[in-house]
Amino acid sequence: MAGSIATRRGDDGTTGLLYGQRVAKDHPQVEAVGAFDELNVELGAVRLITADEATKTFLIGLQNTLVALMGELACAESDAERYADSTFAKVTEAHLALLDATIADLEGRGLSFAGWATPGATPLAVAWDRARVAARRAERRIAALPAAGRRLRPVTLHWTNRLSDVLWLMARAAENGPG
Repeated sequence: MAGSIATRRGDDGTTGLLYGQRVAKDHPQVEAVGAFDELNVELGAVRLITADEATKTFLIGLQNTLVALMGELACAESDAERYADSTFAKVTEAHLALLDATIADLEGRGLSFAGWATPGATPLAVAWDRARVAARRAERRIAALPAAGRRLRPVTLHWTNRLSDVLWLMARAAENGPG
């Protein structure tokens, strides 16, 4: 039988970063990882209610990219080079290009933006909007990391910003109906 998940190491209010460094549970990096974890759950909720298989596949790709991003965020600045040299998955320019292409596709559909400020037109649209606000919260958390001494690769910031744009557009597409 595997060991218990309840290690009790966090009973003192600390948690471990990727390579073992202990930090307070309210450390800015832990807050950022937590915000992206919440976003991952929101994307999972969207995936459960969407009927479109291509969208489900797209969402799984986003969730996998989030896991890669969380790994990078969970690494102390002193271990950033070690992480960069590791075989862990990382957010890349290709991930960013996919979001840019998705934005171009959605904007090319001539979506109506009427009523966007009052979410709730459809269950799917509100699920996308919940994911969008989680993405914006996560974006605010990583934007604060440099002031806390954790530098990030620009692509991580660009990808996060673009992701919330995609989620906003997906909510509008869900409000506009099939197609």
